[in-house]
Amino acid sequence: MLSKSVFAVSFALILLYINLFIEVEGIGVNWGSQASHPLPPATVVRLLQANGIRKVKLFEADTKILGALSRSGIQVMVGIPNDLLAPIAASVAVAERWVSQNVSAHVSSNGVDIRYVAVGNEPFLKAFNGTFEDITLPALQNIQSALIKAGLATQVKVTVPLNADVYQSASNLPSDGDFRLEIRDLMISIVKFLSDNQAPFTINIYPFISLYNDPHFPVEFAFFDGTGDPINDNGRVYDNVLDANYDTLVWSLQKNGFGNLSIIVGEVGWPTDGDKNANMMYARRYNQGFMNRQRVGRGTPMRPGPLDAYLFSLIDEDAKSIQPGNFERHWGMFYIDGRPKYQLSLLGNGNGLIPAKDVHHMGKKWCVLAPSASLEDPQLGPSVGYACDHADCTSLGYGSSCGGLDLAQNVSYAFNSYYQVSDQLESACKFPGGISMIVTRDPSFGSCQFKVMIKSDSSGGEVSTKMCLTRSVAVLLLLLMCMYIVL
Repeated sequence: MLSKSVFAVSFALILLYINLFIEVEGIGVNWGSQASHPLPPATVVRLLQANGIRKVKLFEADTKILGALSRSGIQVMVGIPNDLLAPIAASVAVAERWVSQNVSAHVSSNGVDIRYVAVGNEPFLKAFNGTFEDITLPALQNIQSALIKAGLATQVKVTVPLNADVYQSASNLPSDGDFRLEIRDLMISIVKFLSDNQAPFTINIYPFISLYNDPHFPVEFAFFDGTGDPINDNGRVYDNVLDANYDTLVWSLQKNGFGNLSIIVGEVGWPTDGDKNANMMYARRYNQGFMNRQRVGRGTPMRPGPLDAYLFSLIDEDAKSIQPGNFERHWGMFYIDGRPKYQLSLLGNGNGLIPAKDVHHMGKKWCVLAPSASLEDPQLGPSVGYACDHADCTSLGYGSSCGGLDLAQNVSYAFNSYYQVSDQLESACKFPGGISMIVTRDPSFGSCQFKVMIKSDSSGGEVSTKMCLTRSVAVLLLLLMCMYIVL
């Protein structure tokens, strides 16, 4: 029989393995739901599990989505939309009711592993003109009070996902970073509140947006392969914008007395369409580069070690606002039907993304411009305008995947987008003057896909509990080892 010392070593190794298996959080993803035909929540949860994704960030407390996450082994950050900040800030009772309905009920009854409540979403964006500046901290405080009253404050932490424009550096060196002057006092109050409650600072960092807003931005500096011109900040070398941006935040925190505050990167990613710099090649290059550095545990010069981060995003959202740009509907690693867009290894096995299972499409039918229609028909412009106002035509823009279509194909794409969003109703392909018709031959052209919509079904069935079972086996093994050593 093996000696106790040998067993102690074996036990330590097993404990290390179990600890790595259970505690290493891995990569997270943002799961948005602004789609005309969303996949059933249970289908998405199985998609997450199949791809080894163990953390999700939600933008609102959707009951069906939270129900699907029940006992899934997936950690959850649940969001409070900005339009709810005012009532929550004004009333602790409203905050308590929100926590009771959207956190307590799911944690206690459904076994949802909620770890964070995200109070608002980038509320201090300059584009909001200060709308949420006076109510974000009170809302944060009231949600924290509600979590304390519910007995969840040690398990569920509050945070505020912020855009990187809350801090800045006049010299572009991270060490010169500090919070934006006009909100500096507010930011310090929020940071102190987070620190006092052992809660993280959540920041969204988008090198793509830097490139989108500034055509002179050095493209190579956006990626992680070291091909851009580096920045030397007093001996700390930065070869990509994410590291420089992240450490600008670290310096901003450090200068104000909170250098040890934990940081979550709430959103990081690259879109695949809707702009000349939004394409499959750049998206894969960026996301795979980010995953590769996570896999080897690379952090930033100021914060070594893998980042706690959520990729943006999981699935395309064809009903999302395009006010910031047409690219907003194309951040997903997966198309709206759960098909992977490009080769991306999240697990390090080189096998790429695993598609969603049991997804059902509508019939192979498309609505296109009728061959008899005249491109000079006065009904054409208003019809295209109507179609694109009620569907997604963002792939038609300059530099986008369908930007090379001729006029007739542009019209067909618009008609088909409306037809698919309308569940292929025959009436949705009856534009004035008989200028449209339904065909059964795929009109897709080159890289431009004329989509066939999925059948949207809110019923998703039971969610796989494979991850939970695996964890249970690991914990059981640990208990058995403990019993053996004691005996």
